[in-house]
Amino acid sequence: MEVALFKDVLVIFSLAIGVLLVCQRVNLPTVVGFLLTGILAGPYGFGFISAIEEVEILAEIGVMLLLFTIGVEFSLKEFMRMKKSVVLGGSLQVILTFLASFAIATRLGRSINEAVFIGFFISLSSTAIVLKILQEKAEFDSPHGRMALAVLIFQDIAVVPMILLTPLLGGEGADLGKSLGFLALKGIGVFALVAASARWIVPGLLYQIARSRSRELFLLSVLVMCFGVAWLTYLAGLSLSLGAFLAGLIISESEYGYHALGNIVPFRDVFTSLFFVSIGMLLDLGFLIEQPDQVALIVVAALIVKTLIATLAVLFLGFPLRTAIIVGLTLCQVGEFSFILAKVGVDYGLLAGDTFQLFLAVAVITMGATPFIMAFAPRVANATLRVPLPSKLKTGFSSRSESVSEHQAHELADHVIIVGYGLSGKNVATTAKTAKIPYVIIEMNPETVRKEKKAGEPIIYGDATHEAVLEHVGIEAARVMVVVISDPTATRRITAVARRLNPKIHIIARTRFLNETTPLHDLGANEVIAEEYETSLEIFARVLAKYLVPKMEIDRLTAETRKDGYQMLRKPAQEPASLADLKLNFPDMEISSIPVHQKAPVAGKSLAELQLRTKYGVTLLAIRRGAEILNNPDGQTQILGDDILILLGSPVDLVPVAGSCQKCDG
Repeated sequence: MEVALFKDVLVIFSLAIGVLLVCQRVNLPTVVGFLLTGILAGPYGFGFISAIEEVEILAEIGVMLLLFTIGVEFSLKEFMRMKKSVVLGGSLQVILTFLASFAIATRLGRSINEAVFIGFFISLSSTAIVLKILQEKAEFDSPHGRMALAVLIFQDIAVVPMILLTPLLGGEGADLGKSLGFLALKGIGVFALVAASARWIVPGLLYQIARSRSRELFLLSVLVMCFGVAWLTYLAGLSLSLGAFLAGLIISESEYGYHALGNIVPFRDVFTSLFFVSIGMLLDLGFLIEQPDQVALIVVAALIVKTLIATLAVLFLGFPLRTAIIVGLTLCQVGEFSFILAKVGVDYGLLAGDTFQLFLAVAVITMGATPFIMAFAPRVANATLRVPLPSKLKTGFSSRSESVSEHQAHELADHVIIVGYGLSGKNVATTAKTAKIPYVIIEMNPETVRKEKKAGEPIIYGDATHEAVLEHVGIEAARVMVVVISDPTATRRITAVARRLNPKIHIIARTRFLNETTPLHDLGANEVIAEEYETSLEIFARVLAKYLVPKMEIDRLTAETRKDGYQMLRKPAQEPASLADLKLNFPDMEISSIPVHQKAPVAGKSLAELQLRTKYGVTLLAIRRGAEILNNPDGQTQILGDDILILLGSPVDLVPVAGSCQKCDG
């Protein structure tokens, strides 16, 4: 008997391999490749897939695992700090988008109920696609990444009352107030359980599981937590994916979060690919060919309206214009939860026939365009900043109390400018404070600025890509600028602007990826620290030290490696000379620590009397005498009982020395 689901999954992955290879050749994002795979394999393409509902279930697991890993990389404390962005920013985006879509739909002749439902449909964005792209671009911790996440969290919550309202719009009677009130109570209960689990239950449970040292047991336990919390939120009337995100938040509060993440990531990638394929399967190419003008018009209208409204919502929270524009373009698509909403709408007659397929086409096309729009967003933001707009709009509507005072800014000279106040920024500030070096911090998170300002830090709120912000912190008189933010595009722009404003300033930029080092050097950075290779370089230095390479040689090699942009690590075969100069050929030598017994033959004798190098061929490097270390002892130094001799020699030569250090029974 044929197993339909097994055959369909095999067909999907086989076809995806070919499509993704072609996409890589023409530089198309992987998300687009999976969407194209779904279009080709789906019922409106070649019809390879028969178990469509089963594939959609697997796709839902992919979304859950994606949100779970996002929750693990996040934290409950960080989530609570974002509550203003979630509630205020998310509600503004959803409500304003709904109102705009409703107004346009009514003007186009739709009924009131249908226009309300269309407003619901358009107001939601794609959590899965946006977060996947932010992860791939390492921009999840950037200001626009966190703001986009905050809005998406609110949307995932808002879809629940939208689904509850849909039967009412379709003419079905329902006690809506009672339903929403009951839902709110269940939601509060779920969040309380999540907080209690993160604080008291899960850390202890994971500790006991980790003690077993069983990889299978740990993996199963993590999956049960993920799916269990997701199922609990589903029973409470919330979405499965929101529950998975909350499960990730719970585990993130324990010390086992990143171990759990490493186990889940392979499963996440496989199941998430099925989700994108399932979205592509919904697109009816025949309908698209028949009505391209209508589809294109609604696609363009949705992209423009959603971009403008999300941009306004972020500006309202006080973020700079550049961040607001990037968030707006990031959230301009119609999301996966709109498909769930659309299915409910079809059941109640709110989307019928061509209307249903029209909005599905709009959703799939906007989702497919998202990778390109997000890649283009920084250029659009930078071009907009060149337009003569009010400086307050460009730099953000932050209060003056959250900035360094004008008097303090003018007094700064020969100081360090720290752009970004994450872990690296805090470490730089702490070091500068310890060394009594004047410094000032630029940060784009208003809540962080307010908190650190109260703690006495010289911090300002602003976007360091703007000349006005850098001038405010005395860029002309600064000696060093350290850029430690998680936005590679902004890092490049900040470097270029700072170099133009102060040609003499020493710029140190951090980047996560090696391919960013050359562009940053070209833009004027004096030093670029690539996290990918600094870890490798540190490990390499320690390996060389174990092979007795002199520290001076190790320092020289690491300095040269950093100076040439890590070329030695990138292309070792082309530069063998650097390694050939190192003295690595000590295969027969080892360092050994040999204790001296109180009655040993060597006890009480001087090194000149023992003649260790002449008689035995070994070298005494040091003597440990209690808590004291005697480095490079001279010939007059006496060996005492209970000394520990640190010797360099071959294993064969060390054996007789070890024998002389033991008790003599004869």
